[in-house]
Amino acid sequence: MSRPAQTVAIAGAGLAGRMFAWALSRAGHPVQVFDAGPGPAPRFDGHGAAAFTAAGMLSPLAELEKAEADVAALGWQSLRLWPLITAQLPQTVRLETQGSLLVAHRQDLGSAQRILARLNAAPQPDSPAAAQALSSAELQALEPALQHTGLHSWLLPGEGLIHPPQAMAALHAGASLGDVQWHWQQPVTHTGARRLQLADGRCIDADWVIDTRGLGARPQLPLRGVRGEVVQLQLPGHALRRPVRLLHPRYRVYLVPRSESELMLGASEIESEDRSEVSLQSAVELMAAAHSVMPSLSEARILRLDRNLRPALPDNKPQAHCAPGLLQLNGLYRHGWLLAPALVQALLSQSGLGSLA
Repeated sequence: MSRPAQTVAIAGAGLAGRMFAWALSRAGHPVQVFDAGPGPAPRFDGHGAAAFTAAGMLSPLAELEKAEADVAALGWQSLRLWPLITAQLPQTVRLETQGSLLVAHRQDLGSAQRILARLNAAPQPDSPAAAQALSSAELQALEPALQHTGLHSWLLPGEGLIHPPQAMAALHAGASLGDVQWHWQQPVTHTGARRLQLADGRCIDADWVIDTRGLGARPQLPLRGVRGEVVQLQLPGHALRRPVRLLHPRYRVYLVPRSESELMLGASEIESEDRSEVSLQSAVELMAAAHSVMPSLSEARILRLDRNLRPALPDNKPQAHCAPGLLQLNGLYRHGWLLAPALVQALLSQSGLGSLA
């Protein structure tokens, strides 16, 4: 059972900050949220909440290529929570859990098989099933849009996708129905138990402080930025239903259907803190790789090239810390949409402040 109403001050209005604000407002707590950005809408300028730039893949099994089993376990927990969250939000959020696909060209089969061996060897008590090899006919039945006879493919059951801008807007709207005050253009310079400090020198006292600032938490945390790049494409009637990840020797390219006419194309990570525009080389390589598995993309229109930095700690694992009067959640790396529900739920439970479900 949650405790009596507690005043809460949240530093950061990204995905985790909005999720905390929404859950806490539903539990009856008065909440103030402080963020450096100009408002709740996405900026698409390399700054602001990195959650807006993400493609929204929910892929705990695929992430085992580089992540540890505990990250995947948290991902499966989040996949169980996401339907419960979206069902209670005041705005529609696209959420699909029909599985995702791994694909590889014939010349890259050896590299793909080594990756799949790691995926299937890792302990996965919560996974619906291991990666399932598909024949050409099975692939065509699942995804007719992938008209390429030379592809090897595998289905990852239970994985899925979410629409990040819709979810961010819905969480903000849902939280705003309760006792939540949003303070924009108010960067937080320091957080501690029951107190946070703003850049203008003011201190805000509350029963609980929640720090979800991402890279804004430097130098309190040893964070680095990991650059992500995405291309938003428009192709009416593209017919792709599941996220697709291409196992490429140099990088992982993913293609995610966002609506019946739009897709998101991106690469998993670039070790750089450069916030400048997407380079021609990156854009050409991404689009050529995607076109190699989905030839109909030749008729797609480029709506937007975007980039942002994801916050990562030295071990690439998230930090979720609960102490009296202070919750900290950071270092979600490229796993923000995959891990946020499970980690927010854990901190809400540990603090006794509420629940997502």
